[in-house]
Amino acid sequence: MATMTRERECNAPTTGLLMALELGQRSWKLGFSTGIGQRSRVRQIAAGAVEAVANEILKAKLRLGLPPDAPVMSCYEAGREGFWVHRYLVAHGVTNHVVDSSSIEVNRRARRAKTDRLDLASLLNLLARYVQGDRRVWRVVRVPSVTDEDARHVPRTWETLTADRTRLINRITGLLLTQGVHLPIDKDFLAHLRTAQIWDGSPVPPGLQERLRADWALLQQVEGQLRERKARAADLLDRRTRTSRVIDKLQQVQAIGRTGAWVLATEIFGWRQITNRRQLGNLVGLVPAPYQSGDTAHDQGITRAGNHHVRRVMVQLAWGWLRYQPTSALTAWYQRRFSQGGKRLRRIGIVALARKLLIALWRYVQTGLMPEGAQLKPLAV
Repeated sequence: MATMTRERECNAPTTGLLMALELGQRSWKLGFSTGIGQRSRVRQIAAGAVEAVANEILKAKLRLGLPPDAPVMSCYEAGREGFWVHRYLVAHGVTNHVVDSSSIEVNRRARRAKTDRLDLASLLNLLARYVQGDRRVWRVVRVPSVTDEDARHVPRTWETLTADRTRLINRITGLLLTQGVHLPIDKDFLAHLRTAQIWDGSPVPPGLQERLRADWALLQQVEGQLRERKARAADLLDRRTRTSRVIDKLQQVQAIGRTGAWVLATEIFGWRQITNRRQLGNLVGLVPAPYQSGDTAHDQGITRAGNHHVRRVMVQLAWGWLRYQPTSALTAWYQRRFSQGGKRLRRIGIVALARKLLIALWRYVQTGLMPEGAQLKPLAV
């Protein structure tokens, strides 16, 4: 006999004040109610006027017949404001939920009416259902601590500078190709540029040379900033945190460098509480998205509805894993399943390997169990 488990449900009316926030650039709208189906009380305040939020909460309790000490449950959609509003509300005794906007139920009717008032009313009804036990109405975003959130800026800065470096190199290469010139983008670039000749044997035109020198100067500046920030990364991290310990642990594994360890630790392994493989795959967007309706059934590929920083790094680590961990069970699995196929099949296989590798690294961080056949880096003498 199969045993089914159900989440805790409650049909009792809400005993506190429900509040939904619509955070705009110029103004904030606040919606208040005490349960499902009630007409919401809507008020507008200036954007960022958090002092006015407390006043509106007191007025709403008085208007809706609640005692001054009644609990307050609130929600808003994750967006530009980040988590500082959540931290302010929690610090003032409000139970707040930051909601993933893509997980909110919406009406699929074409040209449906949409206003801030309707959005607030919908959020309030969903909040009431969530408080009463219906956890399927949306997905709540896990809010990191200030320290954990700050640690994420280090690898994300590296990512931004690396993208800027790639953009500048591609632009320099493209400008040279417009004149039929091929030059290596290395430390002797300026010397090569002075002696380079275009298609008819004449020197590179002065206007193009000036633009190339300007882009080259920007490239040197970006590369200098990238080297400096990577050298100072250890000084920006509190060595007493779990994130620091996870970074050190990951960097002991062959094929995982500083960037991969930092991204994995600061984005997920250092502070998130992950309970199973499915949850981890959903978090990164490396799970399949099947489609089935009647007799129609096909695979839509991976969801990609997750942390794109981790997903990109995991694909890079998967390619590196094949090179630096040739004796591991994961490498043998990939070679057996995908190595004899074409380019498309190998690209599909590397995404599958990235998911398996992510799960294996999660187990290694949680329990110390090394991926089968994997090697640690040799100790420095």
